[in-house]
Parts: sequence; structure tokens; C-alpha cells
Amino acid sequence: MSVLDVLLAIIFYPPIWQLLILGFGGALLIAIVAVWFERKAAARVQRRIGPYWASPRLGGLLHLVADMMRYMFQQVIIPRTVDYFPFLVAPIVGMAVSILPFAVVPLTANPSYWPLPPGLMEYSLLLALAISTLPPIFLIVAGWAANNPFTIVGGVREAFIILAYELIAILSLLAPAITVGSFNIVEIVQAQGFFKWFIILNPLAFLAAVIAIAMSTSAFPFEIPESEPEVVAGPFTEYSGILYALNMGGAYMRRFAFSLIASLVLLGGWYPVVPGEGVVMGYLLPSLVVVAKAALVTLAISFLRAVYGRYRLDQALDLAWRLVLPLTLLAVLLALIEAYLGIV
Repeated sequence: MSVLDVLLAIIFYPPIWQLLILGFGGALLIAIVAVWFERKAAARVQRRIGPYWASPRLGGLLHLVADMMRYMFQQVIIPRTVDYFPFLVAPIVGMAVSILPFAVVPLTANPSYWPLPPGLMEYSLLLALAISTLPPIFLIVAGWAANNPFTIVGGVREAFIILAYELIAILSLLAPAITVGSFNIVEIVQAQGFFKWFIILNPLAFLAAVIAIAMSTSAFPFEIPESEPEVVAGPFTEYSGILYALNMGGAYMRRFAFSLIASLVLLGGWYPVVPGEGVVMGYLLPSLVVVAKAALVTLAISFLRAVYGRYRLDQALDLAWRLVLPLTLLAVLLALIEAYLGIV
């Protein structure tokens, strides 16, 4: 084997390609782009002079550079009253766990590049959804460890939101599995093919999934745990510097991970690319198609900041229990009917 072959084998080894390059590197890049897009879209729609006109020749990129410089070099202040160990560990572990779904989802139909053995692949959707529910735990821990009234209130708000929207997210993303009769993501994608994407066959599931992803990752209009006018920065109030950046970046990475799962089970996965042999057609192109779809979903959710105001906690919970949960149950019923009729 040549040096190039060895290098390609290392880069496209599924744990490295999916977890480190696409998971960490790709999610970090998407998080940066999403922040830029939120500012520019909101500035365009709402006529915010600063973000819209600052460094116009560079597209406002100087704002991102300034933010990154500030987070990297800002002093990390740790109050005396915090619970030291969980205060430091929670944002680091929370961000790391946010990208773990990339380690279990297949991004191609070629079994040579699956991240899991064939036996575990039968439960890949369940594994991905189970891992996706872990990051909010560390957000609550961060708020509790900070030992501040605002952080505790923010953590409690996050707990309320988890109870309301995690169930909706899981049920809506499991609806395609009910129709197909399998928890194997590869089989779900293959069943959709070129034309039977579940965004068309079950639009209720897609709508419920998008709302649940926005809510569970604190996207507008559901940026409730860290609502500035009410609880300063919620669970992140006592954080500064790089620790604050980890907390905020983790939400964007989790949004991207959820969007990746939604792209696989609702948006046709790697289609219209048909995975073949070799690293390019068998792995690189299919995975990039999935990531591109996930990026579009992430940016679409980020655009909500430009057109909606922030909900109160009671309004968000009322929306979840009275409207979105029944909508999700209807999506599950529709999935059962399609499974009975053999639509796919």
C-alpha cells in the first residue's frame, strides 16, 4: 500500500471520519455558519444596522472573528460558591456527548463503511436517539453546579422543556421506522429511495420533528432556558470565556446532530446519490449529501430567530402538550396506516 492509501484508510475509517471530521469539525463549522446566518438573516429581516452593515465586504465575518478571539482569550472566572468539579466538567462533557450520535449513524449503504457491526446496525436509530437525549442532562448539571438563582431557574426550565419535547422528537423520528418495520437506518433510507421520502409520505412527522428539534436545542422562538430579559443567561450565567463558548456551541452541535438523524429518516438520507464501491462513491459523496441536508435543516431552524419572538415557558409547554404532541400521535397513526397499506 502507498502512503496515500494508508492516509485515506485512516481518514475514512468510520470512527475518525464520522466522529472527528464530520462530527466535531463539521458540527463546529456548521455552528459557526449558523451563528453568522442567524445574525445576517435577523439583521436583513429586522433592519438591525450593526450586523447588517458591519464589514459588508467580508459578509460580516469580522463579527465571528471578534467573538472567537473574545472566547479564546477572555479570563475564565469561577465564583467561590460554585460546585467546582461539575461546574468545569459539565460544559466539556455536554459538548462531547452532543456529537456522539455521529458515531452510530450510517452515512452510506456500503457495509464496508458502517460505524457499527451488522448486528448492532439493526438498532442504529434507537442508539442514535438514545444518545441524543443525554446532552440536556449536563446542561441541568451546569445550572445546578453554578449555585446561582438564575442558573437554577434556567436549569429547571430546561427540565420542563425536556419533559415536553424529547418525547415528541423521539416519536416523530421513530414514525418512519414504524412504516418501514425496522430500526435500521440503512433500511429506512433504502425504503425511501429517490421519490418516497417521508417528508412527503408523512409531513406531520417532519413538522413535529422540526418543532421538537428547535425546542430541545433552545432555538428561537424557544430560547427559554437562557432568556436574557428574564434569567440573564440561564444555566450559563456564571460561565465566561471558553466554558461559555462550549455551552453555547453544544446547543448548535446538538441541533446539527438531531438534523442529521432527521435527514436520514425523513429526507431520503444519501439519495439521490446511490452508494457504490470505493471510498468516493461508497462513502465520501453519500456522507456529504447527508451532511448537506442536515446543514440545510439546521439553517432553516436558525432562520426562525428572524421571524418569531421568544415564547414564554408556559406558552411553549402549552404548545407542546396541546398541539404538537397530538400532531405527533397523528403522525404515528399515519405511519401505522402506511405500514398496513405497504406504501414503502
